[in-house]
Amino acid sequence: MRRRFLLAAPALLLARPGFAATAQGEAARALIAALRAGGVVVVMRHGITDRSQVDTGDLSNRAGQRNLNEAGREQSRRTGRALAALGVPLGQVLTSPVFRARDTAELAFGAAAVVEPLLTADDYTPDAAQLARQIAWLRARTGRPSAAGATDILVGHIVPLGMVLGRGLAQAEYPEGSLAVFAPGQDAGRLMGILAAESLPAA
Repeated sequence: MRRRFLLAAPALLLARPGFAATAQGEAARALIAALRAGGVVVVMRHGITDRSQVDTGDLSNRAGQRNLNEAGREQSRRTGRALAALGVPLGQVLTSPVFRARDTAELAFGAAAVVEPLLTADDYTPDAAQLARQIAWLRARTGRPSAAGATDILVGHIVPLGMVLGRGLAQAEYPEGSLAVFAPGQDAGRLMGILAAESLPAA
């Protein structure tokens, strides 16, 4: 992963939205209420993956990617069911073309998911200028409100979101399958908090 690119490209970072650790208790319930009300944007990380697999940078080759394991597939299905049961009104659902993100989106949201190349993982974006465009797009997209009464969901990856926030994100801060919830803003969204996937059924 290109964390060195993060350090070499301060122009991408600009103002840093506030960081919030994975929400629990009342904080988690407040995020759920925001999802149900709509207008916010969610950057959802792909589900749990098979860490024995290694990414090769070939988007067309599933066998050359780190894919969801069975726990990740079930987690994705459970997240979709939980959001539906909570009454979260789905707006636009966009997903990275990397298979672990596509599978997450399809298992959670079905036919609603649309592939968006600008959500591609850094591992699959060898061109620095293209990666810069992707990060700029994601930063702006977190600031663009969903339609009234709807919640847009962008299924992607940890490093691009860290680049938007201007800091590295630890696995424990943004675990696989979790949802980062953004309130709209003029240039970029404000990070309201991060919901672990496992907190959704309990909420």
